[in-house]
Amino acid sequence: MKKSLLILPLLALFLTIASIPASANTPEERITGSVRILQEMAKQQDVGHMAHLLSNARGVAIFPSVVKAGLVIGGRYGEGLLLKYDPKAKRWYGPNFITIAGASWGLQIGVQSTALVLVITNDRGMDGFVGNKVTLGGDFAVAAGPMGRSAQAATDGKLQASIYSYSMSKGLFAGLSLEGAAVSVDENANSVYWGGSLSARQALDKRATSSKIQPLVKELNGLLSKAK
Repeated sequence: MKKSLLILPLLALFLTIASIPASANTPEERITGSVRILQEMAKQQDVGHMAHLLSNARGVAIFPSVVKAGLVIGGRYGEGLLLKYDPKAKRWYGPNFITIAGASWGLQIGVQSTALVLVITNDRGMDGFVGNKVTLGGDFAVAAGPMGRSAQAATDGKLQASIYSYSMSKGLFAGLSLEGAAVSVDENANSVYWGGSLSARQALDKRATSSKIQPLVKELNGLLSKAK
């Protein structure tokens, strides 16, 4: 009986892992996907509140697709990138390529893909992303991004989380809770993009002026113009 109880969760975990794509997206694919997601978010009525957070942020992480799959045991995985922002000079730096992964337990069946944007609001939060791994909600406070009336009530300085998250799934734009998810540096993608070994901190010290990243920088600056 005990063995059966152990085998079922292990089988569920195997099915979860098997359902998550194993092939890595190239840096160019992540940039293109990030541009597409920001374009979709820019069309939403509440995007001005996210843009307001971004206009005073220290950085932004974008995951074009975070796949969540599960059968009792759930898992999620996504590949994305991180850009540092200087709100005074209005300059972007990077990118640094990253992954997000996590597990959960509960009644869940199926596979779902969600686009994710993390707005990093302070230097402490940004510093956490230059290490090899940061746990959202563990190392730093993370909260679902404010929208609508809740956002207007919070624009007087009451926002205290280091990271705010927004998601886009099946045309729906919303805040999203990500407690316990781990964000790690993707060293292989960094090496491919930069043409050699580069730490996260070194990547984020470089101005985002390359023609490869300019479409994303242009989209981010366009989003900033929508700030409320």
